[in-house]
Amino acid sequence: MPGRRRSLAALAMLAAGVLVTTPASAQKRYDPGASDTEIKIGNIMPYSGPASSYGVIGRTEAAFFRMINDRGGINGRKINFVSYDDAYSPPKAMEQARKLVESDEVLLIFQALGTPSNSAIMKYMNAKKVPQLFVASGGTKFGDPKNFPWTMGFQPNYQSEGRIYAKYILDNFPNSKIAVFWQNDDAGKDQFKGLKDGLGDKASMIIADKSYEVSDPSIDSQIVALHDSGADIFFSWAAPKGSAQAIRKVGELGWKPKFFLANTATSIASVLKPAGLDYAKDIISTAYLKDPTDPTWDKDPAVIAWRAFMDKYYPEGDKTNANNLYGYVQAEAMAQVLKQCGDDLTRDNVMKQAANLKNFHTDLMLPGIMVNTSPDDYFPIEQMQLMRFNGQVWELFGEIITGEVGHERSQ
Repeated sequence: MPGRRRSLAALAMLAAGVLVTTPASAQKRYDPGASDTEIKIGNIMPYSGPASSYGVIGRTEAAFFRMINDRGGINGRKINFVSYDDAYSPPKAMEQARKLVESDEVLLIFQALGTPSNSAIMKYMNAKKVPQLFVASGGTKFGDPKNFPWTMGFQPNYQSEGRIYAKYILDNFPNSKIAVFWQNDDAGKDQFKGLKDGLGDKASMIIADKSYEVSDPSIDSQIVALHDSGADIFFSWAAPKGSAQAIRKVGELGWKPKFFLANTATSIASVLKPAGLDYAKDIISTAYLKDPTDPTWDKDPAVIAWRAFMDKYYPEGDKTNANNLYGYVQAEAMAQVLKQCGDDLTRDNVMKQAANLKNFHTDLMLPGIMVNTSPDDYFPIEQMQLMRFNGQVWELFGEIITGEVGHERSQ
């Protein structure tokens, strides 16, 4: 079984951190965006607009693929990473997706960011049968292979995250009153649903909620109303700017609730520092990746290697910004899928390999976090660990928790 031996050898070399080059094969198959020398990957990021702090993710991913190319590419092919700005605007995202697919002729779109933007392009990508891979959103809708077989998420979905918080609250604060601040889009609705579903027959613990639009210049009135509700637990499910504003306003009011913060807004550099580190002290959130600011990982080989990568390929990047580590891990997963594709670089095979990740783990993930997919399961990660901000860094506590949502879909 020479093919099997080659595959096992390739995986062994990957585990050792070595990029492999497979011999030329008579079975080469290509779709637009792939050739003997190149794999063209599309990407859409909010480099401007209300969610521009996420733009560093795209810059990290571009730097990662520059590193890959310097090391010989993937199976001998260089990565051409084409990334466009959509300013976190769904119509602009649609425009950029069409440009990438019809003009640039990319093999796939990888890590388009944001629930609104990905929702806007989802039907188009599936009609075109072009992979919309490892969506940068935890929206539950992006794990629906029956209805959208060309779309797949990667990070833990928002409903799972909400259930994890609910379990912790029921175990530790069963008599509390909860106020929820949420983003008025599918992301916020998903998170809120996960919390309510996780609370089950105790969902009446939620006594107040207020939504906001990402474009809102101020969210002060919502936070004041939630403060006045008498709640002693506060949830903030918002993009980085809104989360920073919420943390600051809660602090300015002198309100001291048990504060839970969405996983996507835990960056010390782009959220907690602008809000005020004193105000952020004791906030609870979740993690599935190692935190580059946590002294626990200072001597961790993977974190040391990531810092060396940042120094060489993205020196202007902020090593305290967890989004830069997030982008690196997503790019590692993309590289793994392309390695598994071998010389069959068709869009169909890209999705087939993406749906065939078995206990995939990068060393920048927390120990015990595994990525598993199948043709029926497009939720790669459903495990997270709770963490608390001590005023300087995040500190993990408790065990790895699975927040499964089965395969129900948000509408």
